[in-house]
Amino acid sequence: MRQRILIYLAVITIPIFLAINAWQSHRYTALSREISRLEEAQGEWVESNKRLLAGITVLSSPARIERIARTELELRKIKPENVLQINVRGDPGRDL
Repeated sequence: MRQRILIYLAVITIPIFLAINAWQSHRYTALSREISRLEEAQGEWVESNKRLLAGITVLSSPARIERIARTELELRKIKPENVLQINVRGDPGRDL
């Protein structure tokens, strides 16, 4: 009787273990695909960030800003002797 129970138990558990193994294999494959997709998206974001940083570097270069100030905005550098500084002192009891 005891042997029959063990045989029935083996007959029941072996297919269950095979089904669990197939389910885990399917899950592993799906997760591997998801990881590949996310790694590809991450690579695209990294490349996009590199392009944006290069653009920021070009747009914020001092030479470019100076050229725009001279040509488009018609600004000129002033000499230090032409700078007038005004210091305003308020009443000590009064907030500005």
